[in-house]
Amino acid sequence: MKNNILITGAAGFIGTNFIYHWLKNNPEDNIIGLDALTYAGVEKNLDLAKKSSNFKFIKCNINDNEQLPEIFNINCINKVVHFAAESHVDRSIQDPELFLKTNILGTFNLLNIAKKFWKENKIQDHHFHHISTDEVYGDLSLNDATFTEKNQYLPNSPYAASKASSDHIVRAFNKTYSIKTTISNCSNNYGPFQFPEKLIPVIILNILDQKEIPIYGDGLNIRDWLHVSDHCNAIELIIKNGSDGETYNIGTNNEVTNIDLVNKICEIIDNQKIGIENSKKLISYVNDRLGHDRRYAINSSKIKKDLGFKAIKTFDESLEDTVKWYLDNKKWYTDIIK
Repeated sequence: MKNNILITGAAGFIGTNFIYHWLKNNPEDNIIGLDALTYAGVEKNLDLAKKSSNFKFIKCNINDNEQLPEIFNINCINKVVHFAAESHVDRSIQDPELFLKTNILGTFNLLNIAKKFWKENKIQDHHFHHISTDEVYGDLSLNDATFTEKNQYLPNSPYAASKASSDHIVRAFNKTYSIKTTISNCSNNYGPFQFPEKLIPVIILNILDQKEIPIYGDGLNIRDWLHVSDHCNAIELIIKNGSDGETYNIGTNNEVTNIDLVNKICEIIDNQKIGIENSKKLISYVNDRLGHDRRYAINSSKIKKDLGFKAIKTFDESLEDTVKWYLDNKKWYTDIIK
């Protein structure tokens, strides 16, 4: 059955990748890509998608309660995939209010408008999927078990707190108003189109520009890395086969310390024969970030068992693919950082 899918945060990193993923796998569906085009929203990411008759882009903020109802009505939206969010921890420390407005109030506004439209028009095959993060669970020590969907929420940054709040709002709409929802909490994403403020593109671009690679604290903070293509595959499985009201953790069991990650990327670039050698000399340890969580690690047993999710490639293969994407797309990132 044809779907009319609203994808928020469409011009962002994961939203962009998901749109191309869905267009390829579900050519019969219509996609309406929504983005406010703040600093991390890059409309030109969607240039190829715009060539499809099944895709259209609309500039709109998820807190706009005038334009959003029109978008639902005109396009008869029956599914929402909600990526739109302020997502950078450092920025949330500097300006927490913005994160509360977008991630909490924006999610509420989008849910409220969807609920009203679906109820008034008796749309039974509706679905609201909310993208969240493993950071809602807090952090782990080296010996702690990985996060499961049953872990207590213990957010430590304004960003994590805002995402935890939005998760609760989605759950409340499911239980109170019988809106069909699912939530996914993912580990750290990487891959093509990632805005050059996140760790992996920062490492790559600083090496290419021969700038210092800043490492917070002792560099031993651990993150669990998920390639964006695996994330998109998992979201598709949830939308098509996930159970109403359920939460699914998405990860691929790639726990790596920050310093080990830097060393891996240095070695990949040094081996590209592009005139760059001994990149590790650029490593520079800086003061630790406020409230810097020590370790994140996702237990994705539920989505693997219930929905058959598995990684497409190994971490090393996907990391090398990511480095090569940035090497091949210099114009993209130079335009972004102007």
